[in-house]
Amino acid sequence: MIITEKYSISVPEKGEVSAISLIPENYHAALIIAHGAGKDMSSDFICRLHEGIAEKGILTVKFNFPYTEQGRKVPDRAKVLESTWNAVIDTVLEKTALNRNQLFISGKSMGGRYASMIAAQPQELGGVILYGYPLHAPAKADKPRFEHLQNVPAPMLFFQGTRDSLCKLEILKPLLKNLNPVPHLHIIEGGDHSFKVLKRLKRSEDEVFEELITTSVQWINGLGLLT
Repeated sequence: MIITEKYSISVPEKGEVSAISLIPENYHAALIIAHGAGKDMSSDFICRLHEGIAEKGILTVKFNFPYTEQGRKVPDRAKVLESTWNAVIDTVLEKTALNRNQLFISGKSMGGRYASMIAAQPQELGGVILYGYPLHAPAKADKPRFEHLQNVPAPMLFFQGTRDSLCKLEILKPLLKNLNPVPHLHIIEGGDHSFKVLKRLKRSEDEVFEELITTSVQWINGLGLLT
């Protein structure tokens, strides 16, 4: 049985944003999932992760950033995105009474990038999952946005498609090898930035999402941090 809890979270100077928790019985970890720049928490991608991971026994939380909560298209400034993340983390810890090493943060594209920036700040977390990390702007692979990842002490899991125009794997791989701890990289063959795969590979969307969900859960459980 999974309980659905809907609530609002106060963001300093920006009002309230919506959040939804899916709460399985006897959960031992929580995963917060942030949406990407172009859609809010109701996007199909976020909903599938939110529901699928909860069905495998991990409490999941999704939320809106202030700009999507208010119906705007242009993302908030970095300070606002980070303060939203911090407010959500504080709320989830308070609601669940989990230890910080049982809390994992994640996000799609921009949401994941700011999750990693939060993880680079002085605080303990169980780990970070990045679904399509935007390493660089399109056609600007020579300018990777990577420096802050060197300051992330928590384990990281990267999901990247081989056709992702925002993350050339030949640039990402050597950068990851220089991090400590070295992140785990899970490659979706033929996947683009949203993990849509080439038709010739004959993989359904459901199969790809099951891979994302199952791998995420196995990685969280495999860290040996759960009681």
